[in-house]
Amino acid sequence: MNMIQSSEVFCPYCGQLNEISVDYSIDIQEYVEDCTVCCRPMTLSIYTDEDGHNNVDARSDND
Repeated sequence: MNMIQSSEVFCPYCGQLNEISVDYSIDIQEYVEDCTVCCRPMTLSIYTDEDGHNNVDARSDND
């Protein structure tokens, strides 16, 4: 089973939708990726909850 999947997240700066590739074989991860629209760095938190749902949260440096 391929654990790399496409996911969408809204940029915390400009509000635009970004499509990212996520490796869900890692339960909890955090990294910085630039917005494809405004190029500002988003901190992405990726995790699988106890119900098995994959989650992606984006925050700015100010959060």
